[in-house]
Amino acid sequence: GQLPGKSYVCPEPYGVVLIMAPWNYPVQLCLMPLVGAISAGNCAVVKPSAYAPESSRVISKLIESAFPTGFVTAVEGGREANKALLDEPFDYIFFTGSVAVGKTVMEAAAKRLTPVTLELGGKSPIIVDETANLPLAARRIAFGKVLNAGQTCVAPDYLMIEKSVEAPFIEEYKKALASFFPEGDMSGMVRIINDKHFERVCNILDNSGNVVIGGARDVETRFIEPAVLTGVPVDSPAMQQEIFGPVLPVLPYEKLDDCIDFIRSRPKPLALYIFSENKMNQEKVLNSCSFGGGCINDTVIHLASSHMSFGGVGESGMGSYHGRKSFDTFTHYRSVLKQGKLDVKLRYFPYKSGKEKIIRMILK
Repeated sequence: GQLPGKSYVCPEPYGVVLIMAPWNYPVQLCLMPLVGAISAGNCAVVKPSAYAPESSRVISKLIESAFPTGFVTAVEGGREANKALLDEPFDYIFFTGSVAVGKTVMEAAAKRLTPVTLELGGKSPIIVDETANLPLAARRIAFGKVLNAGQTCVAPDYLMIEKSVEAPFIEEYKKALASFFPEGDMSGMVRIINDKHFERVCNILDNSGNVVIGGARDVETRFIEPAVLTGVPVDSPAMQQEIFGPVLPVLPYEKLDDCIDFIRSRPKPLALYIFSENKMNQEKVLNSCSFGGGCINDTVIHLASSHMSFGGVGESGMGSYHGRKSFDTFTHYRSVLKQGKLDVKLRYFPYKSGKEKIIRMILK
């Protein structure tokens, strides 16, 4: 029935998109989705985070100087501005932030059946088995924890480690931190974004097991020294919320299956990291656990590749972007059939037995 027609896919922009950015990487996580939206031909309203007011101000000035307001515009403000924007009709919403606010965004979008991409977070686990290169694992896990003071959506959140290598790993973690901050000079360490989050991370430190590394803090500068917790109860603050700070809870395990069961019993994380030299263990974890993306023998850097999409699954988000996928995210692909003049009568009523015989012959 389609011959001699030609089929093709035609991309079109959604229209006007709303991009809501977070505070932890306020420039990157605002402008990267905007590049995708513009490349796909959309107009955009950008909402930077009020928790990073100076960045928000600079982004607004930059956008104002670079684009006519009819094409791209920035809206500053806090919760009231967010609510006002979500009450407006948009053709697509791209949100990066917490799970709680992501639910609010999706609820607002549902009222108009507006499609969404939600880049959320969650408690991203690290697994270190008995075959892992401990000095390398400690250095790369410490990198992921110290980066932006742990205020990263794909930061390694908690560590599950084979119990026989727990003690030597902790020693290697100390060495890694010492190499990052020679002579204990942490003046270059990133601070916590505001008092609310500072108090939250301090509560995790004070009520989640034993602090065996670091944990010093300065209220005035909102500095928290990179820390390690052991003897962490699974119902403690450290295991009940995304940490978003430079604090690493360590949970020893005896069997890898028990480790996998624990991860599978919790909401699907945005990232998962496994450190192992055992390929069977690597494959077992990858084939058993659902997560947005991750690394084998590293942390965080999987999101730096423009050749791979980045996004979550389940409570850690929906949809993805980066590289070509950013164009795809902000594009509706229309399927179009251009038909020729030859008109096949078989498709038209009446459907008599003779037509059925011809169709059956063709299908053979």
